Amino acid sequence: MIPFKTATPTEMRLAIRNGEFVKPTAGLCPGYAQGNLVVLPKDLAYDFLLFSQRNPKPCPILDVTEVGSREMAIVAPGSDIARDIPKYRVYENGKFVQELEDVSGIWRDDFVAFLLGCSFSFEAALMQSNIEVRHIAAGSNVPMYITNMECRPAGAFSGPMVVSMRPIPYHQVVKAAQITARFPAVHGAPVHIGDPAQIGIKDISKPDFGDAVEIKPGEVPVFWACGVTPQAVAMQSKPPIMLTHAPGYMFITDLQDHEFAAF
Repeated sequence: MIPFKTATPTEMRLAIRNGEFVKPTAGLCPGYAQGNLVVLPKDLAYDFLLFSQRNPKPCPILDVTEVGSREMAIVAPGSDIARDIPKYRVYENGKFVQELEDVSGIWRDDFVAFLLGCSFSFEAALMQSNIEVRHIAAGSNVPMYITNMECRPAGAFSGPMVVSMRPIPYHQVVKAAQITARFPAVHGAPVHIGDPAQIGIKDISKPDFGDAVEIKPGEVPVFWACGVTPQAVAMQSKPPIMLTHAPGYMFITDLQDHEFAAF
C-alpha cells in the first residue's frame, strides 16, 4: 500500500489500477492536473470533438486517444484509461446503466477516449491564496448541478451545461475569479456567481452529482463550468454507448497545474 497523500501520479494510477484506491480524487497528487473522461465509438468521435470545440468552458480537451487505444499518450504515457480511474459510469441510449471500477472488459476496438480539463487543477492555486476549498476541507466530493444554460449543439450532441460549486467568502470572490481565469484549459473563470435559481438550480442543498457542502454566512456560491457536462448531454442526446468517469473520480495526469496557467 503506497501513502496516497504523497504518491506520484504514476504511483496513484497504479494503485487505482490495482483496486487499492476507490474514492474521489480531489486533493490527490497536489500540483498535477486531473481530467474528466468521455469514451465514444469512432463514428461519434468527430461530432464530440466539434461539440467540445464549440463549448470550451465545460469541455476543454487535454488529450484524445488513437482509435482503440487505451493510452493517454500525451498527458500520461504508459497509462490505461480503462483501468486508471477509480470509478466509471456506463450510459446506453441516454440512460445511466452501471458503475464499474474497470471497463477493460467492455472496451471496444472502435472506442475513442477524450480527456477533458478538470477544475480540480485550479483548486491548488485557490488554496495557495488562502481561499478554502470546502469539499476538500470536508473530505467530500465537489457538488455539481445541471443548469438551464444550454451548450452550443454539434452533430449528434446537445444538452445543458453542468457546473461545480464552491462557496467563497464575499470579500474573496473577485480574487477567486481572477485566479481561476488564469486556467482556461481547466474551465477558467466562473460562469455564474450568486443566486442559483438564475441558472435553473432549484435547491442548492441537493446537487445532481457529488455531495452537498455547507455555505456559511457571508459566503457566496460560485459556479464553474464542469467536465461532467457530457454526462448530461448523453442523457439528452442518447448515444448508443458512452463511457465516462464517475463524477469526482478523475484521471490523474503527469502534467503539472502550472502548465495550464495563462500569465
